[in-house]
Amino acid sequence: MHTMTRTFTYMTQEGFDAITKEYEELQSNRPEFVKKLTQAADMGDRSENAAYSFAKRKLRSTDSRLRFLKKVIDHTKVSVPKQTEYIEIGSHVTVKLNDAEFTLHIVGLHEADPLNKKVSYRSPVGGALLNRRVGDLVKIQLEDRVIKYVVVGISI
Repeated sequence: MHTMTRTFTYMTQEGFDAITKEYEELQSNRPEFVKKLTQAADMGDRSENAAYSFAKRKLRSTDSRLRFLKKVIDHTKVSVPKQTEYIEIGSHVTVKLNDAEFTLHIVGLHEADPLNKKVSYRSPVGGALLNRRVGDLVKIQLEDRVIKYVVVGISI
């Protein structure tokens, strides 16, 4: 008998809550999209019916997003940092690069937002920082260069 191995991804509670909320909102709005599609279909010729084409695309994109979000929800484990001795998913990490200090938030794959300093634990930067401690020198190999961070702080 063949058993499937379930693979999980990790996410912060905040990220999981946001994805769950989006899923619930789309689920509650879906009947309205179906109603609009039905109304547009009742207008007659579907081949040149812009309202029908739009409603059909809207419903398809909603259903596609719902399937994606459901898969994420079903395959996610929430990671809640419990300590500040070493970096884990959910940690806020202050690093020093040259003379500049800045703080990064280590998050799950589906909640990464580099412009807001939220880096995925699966990215080169996030992965290199996991399990490091204050004082560690972290070398991150990027395509064209090596970045060297010094970990100066870890918070929850």
